[in-house]
Amino acid sequence: MHTVATHQYQTLQVSVTENILTVTLNRPHKKNAMSFEMMHELIKVATQVSMDKKLRAVIINGTENTFCAGIDLGDLNQPKNQAYAFWELIKPCQSLFQRVCLVWRDVPVPVIAVLEGHCLGAGLQLALACDVRISHPDCKLSIMEAKWGLVPDMGLTQSALGVVRADVLKELAMSARIIDGECAKQLGLVSHCSDAPLEHAQILAAEFAEHSPDAVLASKRVINAMYQQSAITLYQEKMWQVKLMLGRNRKLALKKAKQSATTFAKRQFR
Repeated sequence: MHTVATHQYQTLQVSVTENILTVTLNRPHKKNAMSFEMMHELIKVATQVSMDKKLRAVIINGTENTFCAGIDLGDLNQPKNQAYAFWELIKPCQSLFQRVCLVWRDVPVPVIAVLEGHCLGAGLQLALACDVRISHPDCKLSIMEAKWGLVPDMGLTQSALGVVRADVLKELAMSARIIDGECAKQLGLVSHCSDAPLEHAQILAAEFAEHSPDAVLASKRVINAMYQQSAITLYQEKMWQVKLMLGRNRKLALKKAKQSATTFAKRQFR
């Protein structure tokens, strides 16, 4: 029995078949938007995975044919959560927002993200932290934080390094453009495009499981080491997010999302 599958989760469905763990984001009424509870539960699952030496791979997907529509802004904007989020941004170590993504780079098995429906903002940052991303051609993907006057701050400086060219990443982050799975494959944002992404992921996970688990782990570790960034880059993510949250153009960005005629103030920062 795998301990990770014995827990009861509020925002996730977790199952194990032939030592392959499937983690399903399960907030269909919110298009699987990431709440604080989901972040804590994802980290809990990853911790359990790290202790279970029988597991051979992890597949992360979402219910009702959608991956994740980003951060749950309703949850984030609650006063108690805003205070908690601010503390996470100013504390010296990884924030909760960074850890919920980057923890999947640390687990000792391959992690495959299955992308369908929507993969936006926090959802895309989670997917980028996985080892392989398999997208449906019609999936909608976006680094969407700029739309809300924010910056990607969930470990993108670590997870996107070596995956996407810097100029492509800048264009996507600055424009908050929504692209489909086919375009994402062309840009290198996803590994594979498939009309049946979950089945593709299951076949790939089974292929990984045919080989020595130690060799698979070593491959993950040494390749990740090729693209290891210093902690300073994660700190930069957090500090820029604090500045933007406190800046005048953040409120205007929220207003512009509803009223397109809204104009921004002049640039505040250097």
